[in-house]
Amino acid sequence: MASPPYPWLKPAVLVGGLSPLALLVLGFFQGTLGANPIEHTLNQTGMLALILLVASLACTPLKAVAGWTWPMRLRKLLGLLGFAYACLHFLTYAVLDQGLALGTILEDIAKRPFITVGFLALVLLVPLAVTSTNRMVRRMGFPAWQRLHRLAYVVASLGVVHFVWRVKKDVTEPLVYGGVLALLFVIRIAEALRKRRARAVGPVPARSA
Repeated sequence: MASPPYPWLKPAVLVGGLSPLALLVLGFFQGTLGANPIEHTLNQTGMLALILLVASLACTPLKAVAGWTWPMRLRKLLGLLGFAYACLHFLTYAVLDQGLALGTILEDIAKRPFITVGFLALVLLVPLAVTSTNRMVRRMGFPAWQRLHRLAYVVASLGVVHFVWRVKKDVTEPLVYGGVLALLFVIRIAEALRKRRARAVGPVPARSA
């Protein structure tokens, strides 16, 4: 199925992806983010980071299951938006919550498990963002690039764990994201196995007349 020419698709996703940030900034300066605006900002940026990362991981399974090719155009943009919100999530914690107190931040990373896994997820996201350009794909070679970017599933899994450990009591919402992520992973594995079997069987020889 040919990919429909939607020239508005990426701009629309970009505007939609940045709109929550604009609302957060506006609400922060207008004082409409509730009694604890830092906590609200932490929750929103973390949630948006996880949603966008899971959405980027859904692009390939959608192609495999539904035959849609247009989501593949959005995969990189969604991933980079997720990375941006993950960075904002950490900066909100480091700058607004901790006042750039490096000793306290390092102690939290070392001793508080939910911060440890969240920080690890952010660190693993950095090489994925750096190598997201077409130039880096060519430079690394597609097989090596593809192996590296499988870390995206590890990052999203760590994000779910970070979410579960942070909320502690009602884990319904993070488990929903975990379930979606598990389903996407199963689809990717099933598709990889299908392709492997197809390669093992090889082309069917033509019958002689």
